[in-house]
Amino acid sequence: MRVGVFGGSFDPVHLGHLWIAESAAEALGLDQVRWIPAATSPLKPHGPRAPAEARVQMLRLALAGSSLHIVDDREVTRGKISFTVETLDSLRQEFPTDELFLIIGSDSLATLDQWRSPDKILSLAKLAVIQRAADPVIDWSVLDRVLGAQRRDANLQFAVTIPQIEISSGEMRERIRSGRSIRYRTPRAVESLIVAENLYRDGKLEPSP
Repeated sequence: MRVGVFGGSFDPVHLGHLWIAESAAEALGLDQVRWIPAATSPLKPHGPRAPAEARVQMLRLALAGSSLHIVDDREVTRGKISFTVETLDSLRQEFPTDELFLIIGSDSLATLDQWRSPDKILSLAKLAVIQRAADPVIDWSVLDRVLGAQRRDANLQFAVTIPQIEISSGEMRERIRSGRSIRYRTPRAVESLIVAENLYRDGKLEPSP
């Protein structure tokens, strides 16, 4: 199988995330996209704002009814800082014959040489880099720094082009804190859970009409 690996805080999940995953699945002919919420990212040491259980539940609500999109809570279950190489290694052991594609943004690609064991990451998965309409052309030169120019393999890299999406989890959290609507920015079921659990706000968030 061709499997996309899509990691992140998803704090909260929004329609931009869904669009990215669906576009990657279509462009790469993926049989499955595994959404892997992070416990704590090494690049975000203060961790997500919502509890892990709530972020997993939001993903399950957002992806309900889809056989293509799977919520994989292995990093949350592991319960420590989430290193991509460890997650890919565990997936490779569990699914030894699957072809893995790591779905990341071009901003993440630019820092790949700062990740733990980037050369091993590239031995475990191919890179599927999201190219948004307003982003600069993807700079693949980081792979030369990781592997060396002589070892770079064009078969390791894929660009997935999507329109510019002006939604972010940070903006979502700010809208919730200030009492503004998040309707049409996340699935209705996710919005309902945010309201029910009073996530991201000290006061009570009223549901959108």
